Amino acid sequence: MVRPTIGKVAPAFTTTDQDGNKVALKDFRGQRVVLYFYPKAMTPGCTAQACGLRDSAKELKKQNAVALGISPDASARLKKFEERDALNFTLLSDEDHKIADKYGVWGPKKFMGREYDGIHRITFIIDENGKLMHIMDKFKTKTHHEDVITYLNEH
Repeated sequence: MVRPTIGKVAPAFTTTDQDGNKVALKDFRGQRVVLYFYPKAMTPGCTAQACGLRDSAKELKKQNAVALGISPDASARLKKFEERDALNFTLLSDEDHKIADKYGVWGPKKFMGREYDGIHRITFIIDENGKLMHIMDKFKTKTHHEDVITYLNEH
């Protein structure tokens, strides 16, 4: 798992959102992007993380930032997640984990003694010009949004 380099242009991608629309990273030029990878929609940790970002919408807007959540879920499951938790940001589908591979977040994991490949919960903060500013890989799902806002306020 090789991650992109801070200061370099973030890896480009195009995929579908929760509504089945095509979305590209370049669509967000001119804004800072909080691109966060999460394992599975509607699970407890992923819900806590998403709801924290949902509730931080005003703070993100003040920082000219947009949240994009990305997981290996299909668009239909992402739509259910959006509706169930009244999420107010874009959720992206990466079913073949090609985007996760580009960002170095797909790889071996362990859960309850079982090993498997999956998405590691990692957040990338990208500047208005598409360059990678920061990588967050150590945080708690319940306070992830606070860490994001703190970083954006300081930079």
